[in-house]
Amino acid sequence: MSNNLVKGNGTRENPWVLLTPPGSSEFIAFRDDSLAVPALVVRVGKTELQYHLRCIEDLYEMLKSKGDWVLLGSADEQKPPQDGTIEAWGRSPENPVKGWYGLKKGLRGRFGMYVPPVLEALGLAELEHNPKNNRMRAV
Repeated sequence: MSNNLVKGNGTRENPWVLLTPPGSSEFIAFRDDSLAVPALVVRVGKTELQYHLRCIEDLYEMLKSKGDWVLLGSADEQKPPQDGTIEAWGRSPENPVKGWYGLKKGLRGRFGMYVPPVLEALGLAELEHNPKNNRMRAV
């Protein structure tokens, strides 16, 4: 990991301890290959979200192909995402999984909030940390 401030190594036993892009909330994340669908597991308080594990590589590849900053645009599953954002891409029938990266119905949103800090921790992307309207790009 390139970010020395990140704690953990991304396993269930020693998860990454991360902050949301605005820095307002702490959460943990880890890889879990033992699930029926290998997942990036995110825990926010008592809530557990799961995203296809391949989202890390797929998002990185998308960012590389864009070659510029992309707005995060985080939104709950029940709210439509802003076009052209990371959140919209994470639900798009045109992404590599042909739809939602989120695996738990009702908790499939917030892709643009929780996955970008993982890419930053892995040294794959640069992420803004403003109160609102954050963007990211591949490194």
